[in-house]
Amino acid sequence: MDLCNPKEVRQLMDTFGLAFNKNLGQNFLINHFVVEDIADNCCGDEASTILEIGPGIGSLTKELAERYQNVVALEIDKGLITVLKFTLGSYPNVTVINQDVMKADLTAILEPYFKQGPVSVCANLPYYITTPIMMNLLESGLPFDYITVMIQAEVADRLCSAVGGKDCGAITTILNYYGTAERLFEVDKNNYLPAPKVDSTVIRIKLHKEKPFVPKNEKIFFKTVKAAFEQRRKTLPNALNAGFPELTKEQCVCAVQQVNLDVNIRGEKLSLKDFIDLSDVIAGML
Repeated sequence: MDLCNPKEVRQLMDTFGLAFNKNLGQNFLINHFVVEDIADNCCGDEASTILEIGPGIGSLTKELAERYQNVVALEIDKGLITVLKFTLGSYPNVTVINQDVMKADLTAILEPYFKQGPVSVCANLPYYITTPIMMNLLESGLPFDYITVMIQAEVADRLCSAVGGKDCGAITTILNYYGTAERLFEVDKNNYLPAPKVDSTVIRIKLHKEKPFVPKNEKIFFKTVKAAFEQRRKTLPNALNAGFPELTKEQCVCAVQQVNLDVNIRGEKLSLKDFIDLSDVIAGML
């Protein structure tokens, strides 16, 4: 069965009495070259285990299974589990789990695989929940090698933005804290069934084995980043004052000056190191 053939995909869904679930962001890839490119580029080690989020009917899953040692596929839609058992029945290295990635115990699920070798993530993420899933993966503390995801092009612009760029935001800085993101290629909306309203981009994040900069207080670091970007038009001291009401305006100005930044600077101009240093100063004031 050709899982990238629109006619066969529709027949498969009809056979199992299923419809594309818009609420779950179900848009299945129907381009062989795109699916193969994602599988080829998601990881550099054939001995890896791949955690796939939202396998759908299994078009990408099959390509991953043919390239890597194991594939663990988390699918939230119970109706698709029977389909996946049918389409992936000939791949003994694939484990399909009917769970929501946002609620699943990833540590327990992946522990046996981390003992075998490296683990990476590969996913065609639903647009409506892209950022929460990304943050869930990054904050899990699990030592993934890579996280390769196909996401809305606009979100990719933010994640891969350079410091000081118009798309640079809190998520950009937080991602840089965990790893380095690179844009791989663009995917036109017509490569999906059903076609979404916007185009997508595939990005790959290489996770740091050791973070280049570590804050004294991670919670304060995240709060500092959030404060700096929540009111982008404000100068950094004013934005910090809004995010840390327990600090006076004078203390916020002092904190910015202590890390040798201009008091008129705005959050998007700060490097990761600047944010780390600034959060350390703020932590000492609280």
